[in-house]
Amino acid sequence: MNTILFLRPTQSLTIFLQQLGRGLRLAPGKECLTVLDFVGQANRHYNFAEKFDALTESGTKGTIGEIQDGFVDVPRGCSIQLERKARDIILENINAAVGHSWSRMLEGIRTFEEDTGKTLTLEHFLEAYHLDLTQLYRDRKHSFAGLLAAAGRGEPLPDTEETRLFTAALYRIAQIDSRRWIAFLEDTFDNLETLRAEDLSPLQYRMANMLQFTVYRKTYGACGFPDILEVFRRAKAQGPLYREIREVLALDKGRIAFVDQPVDLGFDCPLDLHCHYTRDQIFVALDYENTAAVRQGVLWVKEHRIDVLINTLNKTEKDYSPSTMYEDYSINEHLFHWQSQVTTSADSPTGQRYIHHDRENSQVILFVKEYKKDAYGHAAPFVYLGKACYFSHEGSRPMSIIWRLEEPIPADFIRKSGKLTAQ
Repeated sequence: MNTILFLRPTQSLTIFLQQLGRGLRLAPGKECLTVLDFVGQANRHYNFAEKFDALTESGTKGTIGEIQDGFVDVPRGCSIQLERKARDIILENINAAVGHSWSRMLEGIRTFEEDTGKTLTLEHFLEAYHLDLTQLYRDRKHSFAGLLAAAGRGEPLPDTEETRLFTAALYRIAQIDSRRWIAFLEDTFDNLETLRAEDLSPLQYRMANMLQFTVYRKTYGACGFPDILEVFRRAKAQGPLYREIREVLALDKGRIAFVDQPVDLGFDCPLDLHCHYTRDQIFVALDYENTAAVRQGVLWVKEHRIDVLINTLNKTEKDYSPSTMYEDYSINEHLFHWQSQVTTSADSPTGQRYIHHDRENSQVILFVKEYKKDAYGHAAPFVYLGKACYFSHEGSRPMSIIWRLEEPIPADFIRKSGKLTAQ
């Protein structure tokens, strides 16, 4: 079988993959599979993006980027080729889909019950139109509460700078995947009236400060706030937007599909293994609040004697100068190859601290992300890979160091970094 025809409309990914899978079976002399899709244009809500996501695992690059670049990130030995007309139709469909158009989302809200037979909630809306939270908040200017108000289905939002800040923060809040941090945020919101800032433990203070920087990107003092809990009070004052934040936190918690756990750094640090964090969230969790001053991918936190290594696996000349195109990649589930800054020599104080960190009673922690920006052009969050120990090195200015991680690297990062270095 080298040709299949799609004649049955379906929104089920399972059925779609079963249909396609019959044609993907190997056979002697079979070089490719030709797919003729006769149902893609039958329904204006047909979700092309979801189908290609299931085939390519496009991740931070995004389905549109994969289609435009010719599916360069499919597994080695595989390829997807689209006729030019089909490619144009699919891109037009994705760009005009409910999840990619403010006007289409408004239309979807106005006719939601009629179209789906379900009560209109954030969770039901996402499910019905096969969206995730980052798709909904990708422009950082709109919220579900704002959509409801614009469609005449909800309370109007105040036109204030504060509302705009919390609306923009929804995109970052939607990416929280630490159960411990989510539980703290929910508990603090629930008990805010009886809490006092001075009663917070150091761990709780750091978690509150992470939310402060998520919304305002500066300290509460720089904002003129009386204490670290003011960000929670201002969030609750947002009315429907606050209720949306609570819904988002509940959805965040429900989608976590890995075991997150604290990492022992010798103090109560809120960063959990394999969770995603922004640069600001990482630094303030380590009690370093001058986040704007950090320009490189390394930071020595003297207070806790920790070297923080922040790495982008797939660097491009557009985003990085030749002197910063460091080679960072995983070798296997425990070993990670990392290059220091070009100014760091093996016999410098910094180089010696890297090599002899155990003897000098310092620690190294590692954060990585696949691309600098995500599918919507925003800074992608980093995954916390935990503590690293010196294994070996070669060269100088820069040093090429192999770190041994205390915990195994997640399988998806092994695959992504291995693929990039094999090209």
